[in-house]
Amino acid sequence: MICPFCTHDDSRVVDSRPVEDGTQIRRRRECPQCGERFSTQEVALLNIIKRSGATEPFAREKVLVGVRKACQGRPVGEDDLVLLAQRVEETLRRTGKAEIEAQEVGLAILAPLRELDEVAYLRYASVYRNFASLEDFEGEIALLRAVPSSANSHANSSVVNEKSDAPSSRTNQPATSNR
Repeated sequence: MICPFCTHDDSRVVDSRPVEDGTQIRRRRECPQCGERFSTQEVALLNIIKRSGATEPFAREKVLVGVRKACQGRPVGEDDLVLLAQRVEETLRRTGKAEIEAQEVGLAILAPLRELDEVAYLRYASVYRNFASLEDFEGEIALLRAVPSSANSHANSSVVNEKSDAPSSRTNQPATSNR
């Protein structure tokens, strides 16, 4: 590593620590020429192969931009979107591949987006899968109804429990009026 102070072409690693959930390594270095210390960060490369065949580095921000559009007007917070983008990147990195098809990135977005918001999922899927007709939407909605996401199945079970005919733990109290 070239020293940023004296431009000597060598340095010695003094300390290494993982950062960003282990996806990066921060190294503290010392230049043997001038004695100055500086830090570097190393990240494992993850390149995306686009449909055109061109490659570009994975950018979490691009995932955020696409998902933000799908979630526009929906009750989804920015923190949720950032976590979703992080989950997508972690999923892609776990494959162990240095280059991933753009198609795989889209697929990695669909499952966590569905758990987050099914309307946003449908919006994203319609663009990503190139829906051309009403039948495409109807087919996807039928799949959503047939296989509920884990987030919605928990929400639906709590609603069913609340509406149950089982006796409640409330005591019967006479109604009072505020006249």
